[in-house]
Amino acid sequence: MSRSTQLVPGSAGAALPPLNAPFLAHGLLPSDVHSAPPGPRRWWAGPLDVEGLALAAVQLCVQALECCGAGAHRLTTPAHRVAQAFNSFGLLRVDSQPIPGFAPHSGFFRCAEGWIRTHANYPHHEQALLRGLGLGTDGNVEQSLRELTTLEAEQKIVNAGGVAATVRTRNEWNAMIKRGSPSTPDWVEFDMASGRPTRSWQPAPTGDAPLRGLRVLDFTRVLAGPTAARTLAVFGASVLRIDPPQLPEIIGQHIETGFGKRSATVDAGSRAGRRQLEDLLTKADAVLLGYRPGALERHGLSVQGLRERFPHLVLVTLDAWGDANPWFGRRGFDSIVQAATGIAELYRAPGGAPGALPVQALDYATGYGMAAAAIALLTERTRSGQCGVAHFALARTARELIDTPVPQVKAERLPDAPLRSMPSPYGTLTYVPPPFNRRHRTVDYPGPPPVYGADEPVWDTREPSEV
Repeated sequence: MSRSTQLVPGSAGAALPPLNAPFLAHGLLPSDVHSAPPGPRRWWAGPLDVEGLALAAVQLCVQALECCGAGAHRLTTPAHRVAQAFNSFGLLRVDSQPIPGFAPHSGFFRCAEGWIRTHANYPHHEQALLRGLGLGTDGNVEQSLRELTTLEAEQKIVNAGGVAATVRTRNEWNAMIKRGSPSTPDWVEFDMASGRPTRSWQPAPTGDAPLRGLRVLDFTRVLAGPTAARTLAVFGASVLRIDPPQLPEIIGQHIETGFGKRSATVDAGSRAGRRQLEDLLTKADAVLLGYRPGALERHGLSVQGLRERFPHLVLVTLDAWGDANPWFGRRGFDSIVQAATGIAELYRAPGGAPGALPVQALDYATGYGMAAAAIALLTERTRSGQCGVAHFALARTARELIDTPVPQVKAERLPDAPLRSMPSPYGTLTYVPPPFNRRHRTVDYPGPPPVYGADEPVWDTREPSEV
């Protein structure tokens, strides 16, 4: 079936990207086509169909919830709500103040013959960047990069454990991919296997929390994976995020994606930490994995190891580049993937500087897709006993975005963001609620982000309604 025949009808006659195609191929979603979210089809405009990617990803969550038999047909996803959800990081305020965005050493820099994009928000990545360039803490990164070619700079930074990518055109990226292993054609890879469920979780047949009682371990960082876990918490799942104590999360990112979760730190390298993880995994239903490939394997948290030891688990994994990519195992983030795959070149400013998507759409679209995959796989586990793995990669989301035809419809102005307020341990939060309506009422988060790392690494046995 050609790509054009897979496109899902959208509002104003404009099709949505066929993100549901891999779900359909594995029988995880029904083949009937759902109507597009109400509202405008274009609002950001620009050279790519970012709106279609956002609408299709959020709609997947609704379809997955419908399939779990939880009465989710009452859910709708208005287009303006989806748009604001994809900019929730930018709109979040803590006591009326925005949370910090990119660090000074994160961004586009000129090199001798082109541009490079760096990511140094985490302190250890900033140290690696400086180390790769042979600089001290007060070194001039901009001047150092101007003396190197883009590929020289990229290699020095990456070899030092930093995060960077040359700004490439789409053709340059495709040519590099073809020199490596052929890329998978699917946005998400599913791998199904017979499982041995040791927990009898069933979707709640009534109420507003269809995922009540579901236990989800969140081993993800930044935006994509944490957005998936946050979405599961919206619908009643008990989500416990685990972080290593030696690499704390950036607090602004924790606040943005921590609604409705619990947060704990576990040293997976210690004997006590391994015992804690063993107990958590034994009693969990699903695990979200979002670290760089290989980073968790030494702690027994590889996909293969988890499937062998805990065959009841549904696993949803994420990395930057995908396993059929010559950059498999390399560090990467949304902004870096945009630079490498040709998106930054497509959004180049008239003055010649590379550009970026209007929102971090690769992260958010992948995150909502991960949530949909988790729900669909858990539904299949309940139905047939099969436990599956879903694997996402930001680079594949970028490919979906680039390959989707841009609809020829007029961009429309969106209404103002429907912001809400909530007290939290960090102050009063002004935030964008989830992009879902239930019976024409806004769905909200079950609670604020907790104090980072303050919870015990054990499952909370209370029902969400009691928390």
